[in-house]
Amino acid sequence: MNYLAKSVSAAILACGLAGGAAAQDRSDWPASITIGTASQGGTYFIYGNGLAGFISENLGINASGEVTGGPVQNVTLVQTGDHQLGLVTMGPAFDAWEGRSELAPGLEHRDVRALFPMYQTPFQVIVLRSSGIKSVSDLNGKRVSVGPAGGTPGTYWPQFMEALGVKANISNAGAADAAGQLKDGLIDAFAFAAGVPISAFAQLAVENDVVMFGFTPEEQAKVLEAYPAMAPYTIAAGTYQGHDYDQPTVALWNFAIAHKSVPESLAYEITKLVLENHDRMVQIHAAASETLLENWDKNTFMPFHPGAVRYLEEKGLAVPDKLKD
Repeated sequence: MNYLAKSVSAAILACGLAGGAAAQDRSDWPASITIGTASQGGTYFIYGNGLAGFISENLGINASGEVTGGPVQNVTLVQTGDHQLGLVTMGPAFDAWEGRSELAPGLEHRDVRALFPMYQTPFQVIVLRSSGIKSVSDLNGKRVSVGPAGGTPGTYWPQFMEALGVKANISNAGAADAAGQLKDGLIDAFAFAAGVPISAFAQLAVENDVVMFGFTPEEQAKVLEAYPAMAPYTIAAGTYQGHDYDQPTVALWNFAIAHKSVPESLAYEITKLVLENHDRMVQIHAAASETLLENWDKNTFMPFHPGAVRYLEEKGLAVPDKLKD
């Protein structure tokens, strides 16, 4: 195919992806939008920046991803209007909705709206094989990084350890930094949570002799009893190079959210763009294999943005009144 033909094909594809966006009234669209992601080396960073690029390419609006502390911070940044969009796990989002956010205690985050389901976030630990650590219970007395303060792992790993009677020396760092600390022997374990494969874990698996694990059956049962918002999950064998064993653990669902002031037509187009271009989303990150219309019902408390409601109802779905504005 010659250059001109490729250009024409690309233009046709872009028009097709954007769908009816050109027909929408954009008079109230902002000139740009910011999407809250998380630390570099984590799935949110890749997914969020890829999503921003996809939006920019196809909707004619300048979208960018911004490094943050993760879901706990993202939901507050959207609530305050500092960010128009954010990526959140539904556990921290529910706490914020109810006014129990550790960043803004007492503030009910009632100006955030759901857009679309992303994927499940499983909790996982990586250690150097030479450490001899094989389970969460083995982390007692060890130096453990749990990701950035305010992120999903930084919020829940300390609670999980407390529920299991594990007293570790906990520190916070971004995914890329924590991976470097593990390699350099500054920490004994890196406990994290993100859509799999976690890029920082994948890189460590290529470069080092490592062991990864979630929870033993006994540990998993205790965590699920203490935290009903969690769901059992298995990280499949082969997810990481050289790791041919299943890892039972727990997980939370993730959703993309928007401030309620985001124009209805823009929220509609973003939701449609994502949910009707599954192959492209998976190219951004493999975790997007769960970014599917059928998973819309994994949100049980946060109202969907009116633009998202319009799209869901166009697809024949019955959105409960409690999940509408």
